[in-house]
Amino acid sequence: MLGHLLTVGDEILLGQIVNTNAAWLGERLAEVGVDVRRSETVGDDIGVIAGALDRAYRDGAALVVVTGGLGPTHDDVTKAAVARVFGRELEVRPDVLGWIEARYTTRGRTMPAVGRIMAEVPAGFDALPNPKGTAPGLWGERVLDGRRQLVAVMPGVPHEMEAISEGSVLPRLVALQDAVVLSRTLRTVGTGESDLAAMIGEIVGALPDDLTLAYLPSLGEVRVRVTARGADRDAARRDLDTATDAIRDVLGTTVYGEGATTLEAVVHGMLRERGLRLAVAESCTGGAISARLTAVPGASASFLGGVTAYSNESKVDLLGVPAEVIEAEGAVSEPVALALAASARARFGADVGVATTGVAGPTGGTPDKPVGTVWVAFDRAETSRAVRLQFTTDRAVNVALSATAALDLVRRQLLRGRAGPASSAGPAS
Repeated sequence: MLGHLLTVGDEILLGQIVNTNAAWLGERLAEVGVDVRRSETVGDDIGVIAGALDRAYRDGAALVVVTGGLGPTHDDVTKAAVARVFGRELEVRPDVLGWIEARYTTRGRTMPAVGRIMAEVPAGFDALPNPKGTAPGLWGERVLDGRRQLVAVMPGVPHEMEAISEGSVLPRLVALQDAVVLSRTLRTVGTGESDLAAMIGEIVGALPDDLTLAYLPSLGEVRVRVTARGADRDAARRDLDTATDAIRDVLGTTVYGEGATTLEAVVHGMLRERGLRLAVAESCTGGAISARLTAVPGASASFLGGVTAYSNESKVDLLGVPAEVIEAEGAVSEPVALALAASARARFGADVGVATTGVAGPTGGTPDKPVGTVWVAFDRAETSRAVRLQFTTDRAVNVALSATAALDLVRRQLLRGRAGPASSAGPAS
């Protein structure tokens, strides 16, 4: 099935908002067998939106997924444009209106008069429930010149769009496919895309024709998605299992999970399984590790807390790092990283301590410690380990990569489950 993505919103064209919806939808649509050929962004104008829809269908799209412009304000004109293209009248649906009113009531509010606009639905369209917001999504279809043409319309708010997609749009698309489409995503950390491709090159060459492989890189991580297509679900499942098992065997501990699993959730799970509790000391990451750990539901079972010791004085006063060590070695050094991790563990009464210290940038580097130099450290009663890493000159990127590296160091050390010497070079492995 050929698909086009259409994003609506002046704020995106003006650069005020980044279009993350297109990236998310592109990946998820590919997983259910939709071949996305174009992604376009247009402003809040009925004529422009309608023109983009017409053009997509003329270019052969069987499906157009539209996001944005479904709210109650004057610039939310997407429904009117879709209704124009499909030749339908907008009508207030009593069931949708009742649902919207109930959403306001549960929030302790009275629906404003403009709320009725969100209950308008093009005649013959389905209204799609919105579990995360107020404006429902829309699903419509027609047959034109013997071709079936579908449209899915969703709010532009990412978490609302994702909820409607997962609950209503993607299941409909799966049901429409002639062939079975199954996907599995392996999540890896600490190894770049090109290195992963080299490691599993032989496996890729031996994949059956109905299996495809995609690499989806992000900061410090790469998702490896395997997709199987075929007429028989059981056969596609077997092929998918065989391929992903083979990739796991080659990549080993580089794979930390599957699907939507996060690295921080995996670390929490490992700590709980072992009955361990973690504390952190952060310098260059400025609380980023703590933020990721506390984003996991039930984090308090394994995370005790952290200290953001950014200045040298705070490292000495709050965590007891010897001032003479900082003076002799510098704050960005192996001894200071190890001392921070050990102090975090001791101060919180934790079983495991982890720490970061580095030159986040874009200034502050020296010839022997350029911008992007980061030490991450792990401490447990029976072992400690520090790793020096070299990242980029971009501050935000360095913070994100450092937090990921610290979490991965904890994961790998827990996998080892045995003492190891401190290391002064190379990535956590």
